[in-house]
Amino acid sequence: MAEAACASGRLAAVLLCVLVVVSRCCAGQTNLKSPQDIQVYAVNTNFTLMWNYTGDGTNVTFSAQYQCFDDLQTSEPEWKELSGCQNVSHTECDFSSAITAYYDTHHIRIRAERREAKSPWSSIFEMIPYEIAQIGPPEIALQSINGAIKINISPPEANQVRSILPIDVINDLAPETTYCLKVQATVPLEYKEGLFSPIHCIKTTRKVNDLLCPTNVRVFALNMKFYLLWDNHYNEHVTYTVQYLTGYLKNLYDDYSSKWQKVSGCENITSMKCNLSSVIKPTSASYYFRVQAMNEYSKSCLSKDVEVDPPVTNEIGPPDVKVDISDVLLHIKITPPGGPGNKIMSDLYDFSYQILYWKNSSDNEEEVKMKETKQTIATVSDLAPSTLYCVKVQAFSEAYNKSSDFSREECIGTAGATFAGALTVVLIVASLVIFFLYQVYNKIKYMFFPSCQTPLNIEGFGAQLFSSPFVPTVEEPVEICYIIESRITEEVNQIDFKDNKHFKQSSRDSGNYSYDDNTSQSKGSEETLGNDIL
Repeated sequence: MAEAACASGRLAAVLLCVLVVVSRCCAGQTNLKSPQDIQVYAVNTNFTLMWNYTGDGTNVTFSAQYQCFDDLQTSEPEWKELSGCQNVSHTECDFSSAITAYYDTHHIRIRAERREAKSPWSSIFEMIPYEIAQIGPPEIALQSINGAIKINISPPEANQVRSILPIDVINDLAPETTYCLKVQATVPLEYKEGLFSPIHCIKTTRKVNDLLCPTNVRVFALNMKFYLLWDNHYNEHVTYTVQYLTGYLKNLYDDYSSKWQKVSGCENITSMKCNLSSVIKPTSASYYFRVQAMNEYSKSCLSKDVEVDPPVTNEIGPPDVKVDISDVLLHIKITPPGGPGNKIMSDLYDFSYQILYWKNSSDNEEEVKMKETKQTIATVSDLAPSTLYCVKVQAFSEAYNKSSDFSREECIGTAGATFAGALTVVLIVASLVIFFLYQVYNKIKYMFFPSCQTPLNIEGFGAQLFSSPFVPTVEEPVEICYIIESRITEEVNQIDFKDNKHFKQSSRDSGNYSYDDNTSQSKGSEETLGNDIL
């Protein structure tokens, strides 16, 4: 009996110990809660895991695991310990060293631990490192040089590869004035903006004017022909050399001073103009240009840089237009800006054309109509007859938001207007011809068929006297002749023809004859005639 009681007592003690151990284990498992509100804060390539814990934090540590999903991986990856986040006592840890695949999907989970007791895993946090990472603030250093501020920019992180302009200069600042600035890095193509740097301030110095330095350096560009122009307000003998630098070299190197090259044909020139067309390629990226001036004492000065982005800097010239009429259609032929041989401009800008046409009349309220086309040949219908139409065209590019000036006006009339004008001209010319022929007819008739005829009693007398083929071109003085029908007539027949020679001479001198019946003529004429006959 005593042995049975002892055995039962030993069994009860063993069971009690087991219950105590189990109760302790169960109590530890229940008291450890899972972490909550998991977040990842990422700046550049620095990643910090953060969470909240609402349970009893006494002697509690935390450990995290992660999965990395490769695009080429077909099976689910295994969970791995997250480096930097094992047995940490705080509610955050830095796991930057564990992230190497910035574009792959990552799963992260975390749990609480106290000695052997462990909480359930938290909910999974999913992330793609590159997408959640912010661009950090860049480091900057300022330097005041001759009235300008030179800015040296360091990338947001030394081991981060990004295209950042490392050096820039701010000109045209007030002298001896304090300026403050801050810098932000951006990735425009991805619409990402970084954090601003701390504010830095610097005081400018007074600028020392250099008489050699070219001023107002600018670019004139039309139809992909580029010219660099500058001013010089001093009479000192100076020669100029134009230098250029491609944009990618300026962005690639911190110190690009040795990368500048000379523009062919613009070395040691005295004019203030340089043709850049040999350097600039229309489809290339941006360029930077500057002018170096040098006098006879080898003193040199460099102008500030001028940036040229060919498609943006270039201005579009007006197109050429020709118009023609056929039936009731107005045909418009457009030559793109730059001429037919400048195919690069047409391909680069993908021109559209805005056509304005109107009736050219005295009515100032005449409606101007518009037509848009991408073709270089267009037609306008529904034309009014006998009407003069005028056309002008403008080229524009939607891709670059650029437009040209309008072309010169070209006018042409429809068929009705042309026929009426021609008919008017024909009538005027015909009238002038008829008038001219009429005047010629009158002159010929007067010369060869005079209205004054020779008297009958003289026509047969000495017919040979009037056989001369010559017609006098100038009217000679006319002697008035009279016929006296009396006894003198009978005596005439008896006159010796010896005296005919005298009469013949007198007749030739007179040239014209008259048989006017008027008897009131002067006596001198009658006596002269009588003496000749006798």
